[in-house]
Order: sequence, then structure tokens, then C-alpha cells
Amino acid sequence: MLSDIWKRPWLGQSLFEEVDREFAEAEDMLNRMFRTIRDTVPGASTSTDLPYYYGYQMTVGPDGRPRIREFGNFKPAARGLVEQSGVRQPLVDNVLNEKENTLRITAEMPGVNKEDINLNVTDRYVTIHAERGDKKYHADIPVSVDLKESSTKATYSNGILELKIRLKEASKAKGKAIKVE
Repeated sequence: MLSDIWKRPWLGQSLFEEVDREFAEAEDMLNRMFRTIRDTVPGASTSTDLPYYYGYQMTVGPDGRPRIREFGNFKPAARGLVEQSGVRQPLVDNVLNEKENTLRITAEMPGVNKEDINLNVTDRYVTIHAERGDKKYHADIPVSVDLKESSTKATYSNGILELKIRLKEASKAKGKAIKVE
């Protein structure tokens, strides 16, 4: 009886035929969009071997506020078109561990060697840049805590870069007791 549900007409067609039609329409729309980009955007790549990807990473910070970060190798542009970029922004995740007093940053950057990676850590930003052949990555990661730049440890294995950075110790406020008269 349950198997008969899938065979029942749904808007004049079976459920599977309707879903198949929806997917075909979506594929046609995407093909039209990429043809329009190729034909109308100056300097747009006509190569089909480059992957196009774009996304958002949403996390909740230690202060409870949501944080949204974009990543990918193209970004939406005017009139719904896209701009291709040779430089990809890697998918990055960061975790603040208050017990260990560290910030751990993980970035996905396949296709490069550890010698190709350049890192710069300041007290407010971590910059990651890597380049090998046609693989190019760049990310400027703002941080909301004070970092000890000299304590940074970085490892790279199987396309994953992992940074571990110690936080600066909070300065203890010195004060003087005041007697109330």
C-alpha cells in the first residue's frame, strides 16, 4: 500500500517524473547563467576545467554573536553575474580554547606544499597566503583576542594547515587601596 503512493499521479505525473523535470530545469538555468557570464563579462574565463565555488561559513563566537565569513574563488557581482578570481579563499575555522589559552586556526588548502605557504601573525590578524602553479590561496583572518605572535606553531598535512597560537596574558591591574574618610 505504501509503495502505491509513489505511483499515484501527482499534478498529472508521477512524483519521480516531477522531481526529474525540476532538476532538468535547474540544470538548464545554470547552463544559461554560465553561458551569459562567458559571453558578457570581459576577461571571464572560458575554461571549463576550473571549479567555481562560493560559500559562507557561519559560526558563533565566544561572545555568543554570530560570525559569517565568505570563502571561494568567485563572488557575486552586479546584476547577478559572478567574478572569477584566480585566488581562492580557503575554508577556515578557528576555535578559541580559554582553558589552554590558545587560538587554533584550521584552513583547507589542497594542492600546495608546506614550502609554498606564507603566514603572518599580528596581534589582531592572521594572514595566510599560498601559491603553487594554478593553486592560489589567500585569507586575512581577523581575531578579537590579543595573540603572542612568537608562540605560533604551524603544521601542514594532507591539504590541511593548522595553526596554534597562544594568547597574551591579561595584564593584572595594579592599584592602590584608598582609605575613605
